[in-house]
Amino acid sequence: MYILAALYHFTRFDDPAALRRPLLQLMQDKGVTGTLLLAREGINGTIAGDRAGLDTVLAHVRALPGCADLEWKESTASEQPFARTKVKLKREIVTMGQPEIDPRARVGHYVDPQDWNDLILSEDVVVIDTRNDYEIAIGTFEGAVDPQTKSFREFPAWWEENKDRFHNKRVAMFCTGGIRCEKSTNFLLGQGVAEVYHLKGGILKYLEEVPADESTWQGACFVFDNRVSVEHGLQEGPHVLCHACRRPLLPDDRKRPEYEHGVSCHQCIDETSEDDKARFRERQRQIELAHERGERHLGGLSPV
Repeated sequence: MYILAALYHFTRFDDPAALRRPLLQLMQDKGVTGTLLLAREGINGTIAGDRAGLDTVLAHVRALPGCADLEWKESTASEQPFARTKVKLKREIVTMGQPEIDPRARVGHYVDPQDWNDLILSEDVVVIDTRNDYEIAIGTFEGAVDPQTKSFREFPAWWEENKDRFHNKRVAMFCTGGIRCEKSTNFLLGQGVAEVYHLKGGILKYLEEVPADESTWQGACFVFDNRVSVEHGLQEGPHVLCHACRRPLLPDDRKRPEYEHGVSCHQCIDETSEDDKARFRERQRQIELAHERGERHLGGLSPV
């Protein structure tokens, strides 16, 4: 059993590059996998390991400048959820493309999971899902607005085009773990929206704390690791990943004629050329050969 920790924290790192190597070395020494992103605005990522290794890395992160009050959300996975250990330097820890955004200055009102249902069922509240379209496709809250964005960077333009729809409404926003809402609620406040709220801890905290029979959540929640999706109680969901387009699939989707493992699915078969598919087939062949030798291919994909 592997323990996962999903974390983010907005703080000021004057020299994130200087923090990278010691953090990466510690993760490698303790057998902790996953990816952490460092930028001047803070840290973000999901990591996995055993209890002792994870605790050591989290203690290191909490000792970084401004991170003493770091919070994280834990869950478990039956198999190794990450193939590699990475610490990357980025311009933003979650990319919105709005350099003036500073969640440390102000964000929307935090709403605890136990209070979320009452808020979003209010007639004067509009609920907006800030995630990407492929995430929303497998699950969202009842009645939530889907911006149909392919990346978080598209959200400001979507808001500009649609803001008149939500005139005189209170706005409630949510995302997987909360980080996108830190930026999007700051953005809406800067756009003059009077009352902005967001789900504290994101969908993951809601699914952890709110019983299924009291839930307004429908479907599964996409996660960025090899579990692909989780459901209530943070139990692993039914989805698998198309390793060509990285979109989630239900088991029955693998029975469709468009599906070829590692090459295509019904969502992406028309998005790639025959040359692309030939490359994907060769990659999959190398993965299977590595598996036969008892090795793990660098792609980290399952052979079947």
